[in-house]
Amino acid sequence: MFTELVPLSLTAELFPNGVFRYAVGGLLVGLGAAVIYLGTGITAGASTFLESTLSYASDQSRFQRYRPSRDWRVVFTLGIILGAAVYAVIWQGGAWTTDVQPWRLLVGGVFVGIGTRIGKGCTSGHGVCGVGSASKTSIVGVMTFLVVAIVTAQLVQLMGVSP
Repeated sequence: MFTELVPLSLTAELFPNGVFRYAVGGLLVGLGAAVIYLGTGITAGASTFLESTLSYASDQSRFQRYRPSRDWRVVFTLGIILGAAVYAVIWQGGAWTTDVQPWRLLVGGVFVGIGTRIGKGCTSGHGVCGVGSASKTSIVGVMTFLVVAIVTAQLVQLMGVSP
């Protein structure tokens, strides 16, 4: 049925390595989010997990509220990082590298961090869990993330900016 709706040439162009790895990845992300929610009642989102690690170093109340659950949150965060590293080594033949200058990665990371605070969460929390639970706020948030990302990418390309 899918092939009737989308021409095979378009599918091959969008997914040159096939859709299997994306389907498996999506299933694993969904399974992980479901396990976290069923086990804790907490919606999974990477920004909250990363913020909770600051409760080890900061006495601010906004970070200390995570103390009771921070240990499993740190394991979740490490799983994201290690999962990406294992994928890169096993399926890509080595560590992930980029031609993007380190200062641009740092500035981009700061903007993402600011955006997660302004947007009251990250793309994983809103995109996976929020949209999955039909949250109107998350749906609007994800649409906003996508529009801003697409416009930014187009503007950067038009300006001729390279890594």
